[in-house]
Amino acid sequence: MSLLFLCLFFILGVNGDEHTHIYNDNEEVVLWMNTVGPYHNRQETYAYFSLPFCVGSKDTINHYHETLSEALQGVELEFSGLEIEFKADIASTPYCEIQLTKEKQKAFIYAVKNHYWYQMYLDDLPVWGIVGEVEETESGTNYYIWTHKKFEIGYNGKQIVDVNLTSENKVKLVEGAKIPFTYEVIWKKSSIKFEDRFDKYLDPNFFQHRIHWFSIFNSFMMVIFLVGLVSMILMRTLRKDYARYSKDEELDDMERDLGDEYGWKQVHGDVFRPASHPMLFSALIGAGHQVTLVVLSVIIFAIMGELYTERGSLLSTAIFVYAATSPVNGYFGGSLYARMGGKIWIRQMLLSAFMLPALVCGTAFFINFIAIYYHASRAIPFGTMVAVTCICIFVILPLTLVGTVLGRNLAGQPDYPCRINAVPRPIPEKKWFMEPAVIVILGGVLPFGSIFIEMYFIFTSFWAYKIYYVYGFMLLVFIILMIVTVCVTIVCTYFLLNAEDYRWQWTSFLAAASTSGYVYMYSFYYFFFKTKMYGLFQTAFYFGYMALFSLALGIMCGTVGYVGTSFFVRKIYSTVKID
Repeated sequence: MSLLFLCLFFILGVNGDEHTHIYNDNEEVVLWMNTVGPYHNRQETYAYFSLPFCVGSKDTINHYHETLSEALQGVELEFSGLEIEFKADIASTPYCEIQLTKEKQKAFIYAVKNHYWYQMYLDDLPVWGIVGEVEETESGTNYYIWTHKKFEIGYNGKQIVDVNLTSENKVKLVEGAKIPFTYEVIWKKSSIKFEDRFDKYLDPNFFQHRIHWFSIFNSFMMVIFLVGLVSMILMRTLRKDYARYSKDEELDDMERDLGDEYGWKQVHGDVFRPASHPMLFSALIGAGHQVTLVVLSVIIFAIMGELYTERGSLLSTAIFVYAATSPVNGYFGGSLYARMGGKIWIRQMLLSAFMLPALVCGTAFFINFIAIYYHASRAIPFGTMVAVTCICIFVILPLTLVGTVLGRNLAGQPDYPCRINAVPRPIPEKKWFMEPAVIVILGGVLPFGSIFIEMYFIFTSFWAYKIYYVYGFMLLVFIILMIVTVCVTIVCTYFLLNAEDYRWQWTSFLAAASTSGYVYMYSFYYFFFKTKMYGLFQTAFYFGYMALFSLALGIMCGTVGYVGTSFFVRKIYSTVKID
């Protein structure tokens, strides 16, 4: 019932409030004022009327957040008060006037010095404009504000397909001056199809397909190399091991004791021993299955539905899919915990259900305090916090419980091919580069190399003014990342087991998850050398959410690496005859 309620909530939120995008002649077209903020700090946004702009003469239209994702993304739509009618040209018309007091002058000068831009929406099409400009003269620095908005709106039939804004008539900011604001509207017939109206916001020169294909080709060659390496291990190295072990089995006990035995077979009695901290480990594996499924589903939905054209739809889809896939988390986490002999399954289920949401909400609420201090539009309203909490308690928790119960009953029995020794085998000393810590650090290098180029495009689309739309390339990179991660983790685990170290569960997970560490280090390079972000709010927002992004990526890669390695370990130990 809770899931049905959530589905209705999102369906109504996404589709019920938006216009039909069909207008009759002289029908009202609403211009929404959204946010204003410094150009170099995309996430540091404030309500448009936090600057002393004035409102048009038309009566205000009450607005509310259409979707949960709009509130989370800091969308603050307020009616502009400008009268705009479909296909009705409007000559230059004054709509309000302000008296420039000292406080208003100071606010405008601060905005102009920091390159403030504002954003508007007309028929769901985003429109950007600049507040003003600075002029350096011999007598000093002068600050100007643009007071005239010229809208050129393209229409095709009864639908709006293009909007352009030109800022004109700059006025010097002098205390005590009266500044009138004017606007004009020009309607032009356009040949642009309605379904192609967002193409102008895309930047094909930035998302160069040639660079994408080149990076994917390099990653594909890496995949061929790693798959070949794993195949060599499986076909040649293991075949020699099998032959040697079969020969060993023909020896009597005394000869075997005197023989020089070593390798992965020696730890067969401990290799399936439960991992340390099984509750945390199983919770991470359960969350990793869920995150992997969510990422794959959202990418496919974005390819099929072009979610970038709908305001907030990508985040709404991600939240809905995450809530709906909670049984996957419970099933895989609960079954693994049961196979490891865990008894406190309710606590494990709670940890699995709330671990990732708690980290996300905790980070978001911490940043929220900074946003409130700055009076930024990114501040999450209290009602939105309550809505997110309700989703966690009444949707995610029950569905995770269902998955956990199914997992424990259907796949909770141990089915290991080898018997586990009662006493753990001592781990012999080995060379430094075979230590789990070194393997973990090196394990993420190749997976990070396979996604390095795509990370730059993703970072730029989120932290700068680019719309990411090449989700087909993202799907290819996602598949390559999964294959590379599995292959690298299998190779690392084979070397570890050959060193007679059976602590492969955490090592395989962390070796794959270390990819996220390299991504987070790259985010530092990107912040200091590729952007011009500044200030406490933007810095906290950037590094806080990049930490969450890296954490989710690490859990996803770690789970994929562990699952692939688990199949590999079961395969090699089920083939060898164990006495």
